[in-house]
Amino acid sequence: MGTGQLVLDGLVLLFGLVGVVLPGVPGPLLVWAGVLWWSMAEQTSVAWALLAGATAALLLNQALRWLLPARSMRGSGITRGTLLLAACTAGVGFVVLPVIGAAPGFLAGLYAAERVRLGAHGPAWVSTRDALRAIGFAVLVELVICLLITSAWLAAVLFG
Repeated sequence: MGTGQLVLDGLVLLFGLVGVVLPGVPGPLLVWAGVLWWSMAEQTSVAWALLAGATAALLLNQALRWLLPARSMRGSGITRGTLLLAACTAGVGFVVLPVIGAAPGFLAGLYAAERVRLGAHGPAWVSTRDALRAIGFAVLVELVICLLITSAWLAAVLFG
């Protein structure tokens, strides 16, 4: 594999890492695509093993991404309807303020639904904060998994 292709592959992985925390960018998918691209060019047992490990890790990540926040949010009383409203306002925020508007839109929808459900600012804000912590933990898990995959790729490139 040439140096230019390795640099491009590294940039895909880096963009995937950044995409984990940016709304609208499929970070884990980009990290996996970078490993796939490298594996197809290298075609060694190390490359295929890394691709298999990355695939398994990202499948585990997807399961954790849906299980961890959902359990925490259900425990705090947040309903699917609240999350649906928050997702809709995130979509509106994304359209009004491309890319970066999704996060404040989600937050606004989540808080508004909790304010209606709970009636007062204090409890609604505590519920919103707890939901954001649960979502933040899921993003952190996703980031750690993508960092591990990228580190393994870098080690395989440098030492493999």
